[in-house]
Amino acid sequence: MLMNGDVKKAKISVIDDEKDLVEALKDFLEPRNFTVSFAYDGRSGLEIIRKEKPDVVLLDIAMPDIDGRDVLVELKNNDDTKDIPVIMLTCKSAQVEIDYGMELGASAYITKPYESPHLLRQIAHVLDEKRSEDFKEKQ
Repeated sequence: MLMNGDVKKAKISVIDDEKDLVEALKDFLEPRNFTVSFAYDGRSGLEIIRKEKPDVVLLDIAMPDIDGRDVLVELKNNDDTKDIPVIMLTCKSAQVEIDYGMELGASAYITKPYESPHLLRQIAHVLDEKRSEDFKEKQ
């Protein structure tokens, strides 16, 4: 499991314009063996993701500059970032929004306010899926 000390720290990029939420996520994830990078808008988020190559992205939809859907599309259309799992973490809770986010390539969709255990399970799930896909590709 990814929470123990003998597994390499997974890198998570949090892209959200709510600074308090970003800080709360950082404070929650770092003690659980994650390395956290962050940005407060879509454009900066894309730069961080390209530079850091995180294992998972937590992405809000409603942000200044470039919204999360456009960030997701750009990530999925780029060979260097298309395989990075993206978890949408947003207030947009209508089923049409959830369906659209998943169609664009999100690995999971969590609505705010979120429950921390659920977020951890989703992160673990997408990391496990990614590791499984990476292992299959190496065979």
